[in-house]
Amino acid sequence: MLNRNSDLDIKHNYSLEKLNTFGLDVASEFFYIVKSLKDLRNVLLKNKRKKITVLGGGSNILFTKFLDGLCLKIDLKGIDIIEENKNNVVINVMAGENWHDFVQWSVNNGFGGIENLSLIPGLVGAAPIQNIGAYGVELKDVFISCNTVNIKDQTEKEFDEKSCLFGYRTSRFKTIDKNNYIITSIKIRLTKEKHKYNISYGPVKEEIGNRELNLESISNTVIKIRKSKLPDTKLLGNCGSFFKNPVINESKYIELKKKFPSISAFKVQKNQYKVSAAWLIEFLKYKGKSIGNVGVYKNQALVLVNLGGATGKEVLSLANKITSAVYSTFKINLQPEVEIL
Repeated sequence: MLNRNSDLDIKHNYSLEKLNTFGLDVASEFFYIVKSLKDLRNVLLKNKRKKITVLGGGSNILFTKFLDGLCLKIDLKGIDIIEENKNNVVINVMAGENWHDFVQWSVNNGFGGIENLSLIPGLVGAAPIQNIGAYGVELKDVFISCNTVNIKDQTEKEFDEKSCLFGYRTSRFKTIDKNNYIITSIKIRLTKEKHKYNISYGPVKEEIGNRELNLESISNTVIKIRKSKLPDTKLLGNCGSFFKNPVINESKYIELKKKFPSISAFKVQKNQYKVSAAWLIEFLKYKGKSIGNVGVYKNQALVLVNLGGATGKEVLSLANKITSAVYSTFKINLQPEVEIL
């Protein structure tokens, strides 16, 4: 029988332990590193019958079992300025670029708009999937479009900001088109002058204090805050925030406020409040708690950690215990921010 993959360097039973920030020792049935669009189309064409899993930086994924099918590690590189005027710059960034490195490149070049998104782990290609955001800024605020390849027929398609259907930590690539497209690059528009600094988030404003407000000071402040809350993945395996902050209606918020006066929440739009998932978890005394090889990080209740030798099922079991406890006490359904496989 002709081996359709004979010209591709596809690995078998490949360990993903060093390719996921939880540090979980799982393997993929088949594994391939994509270094060009031609590579991508070729490997998809020759593996049409295999289940495809796309792996970026492995910082937003929880593996709970052996990965069947073909795992593709996206390693497309390149940052290009494609339009520029006095006030703005349009940049095309390939999906395999490290997100934080790109943010630092932008700050160093005087381009504003994503400095609040410093130190978010992962690759650029994953950013639109869940509309990454932090400290009052989301990707959609600067997003123009993304280029994709259709997994089934290898055709290329560009999605603009509106058609991506961005929401709070979500997009069409996480909902109606989940597992249908692979993002290969994104285009964003950043400011060159008259930057609109966002220090609306309390801790950012407090940390900056009276220091000069500029791209670098905001980026450095965000980095300092994130480092104080999030453990180094090289020391403690984790995926950053494991849960989304739940959004509830006003009547539910008023009801909870009466029962729990110190509840942390803020109004996001008419009749809707975003509740701090960290507050809910900490109220239930899970912060700093460990169960076997897993635990909740002592400095941030949203972060689940691998204390050493944990399995994905152990992490998921702890997550389920937390969601059950939150629902039992507050009647709020916590949703995971990470992808669970």
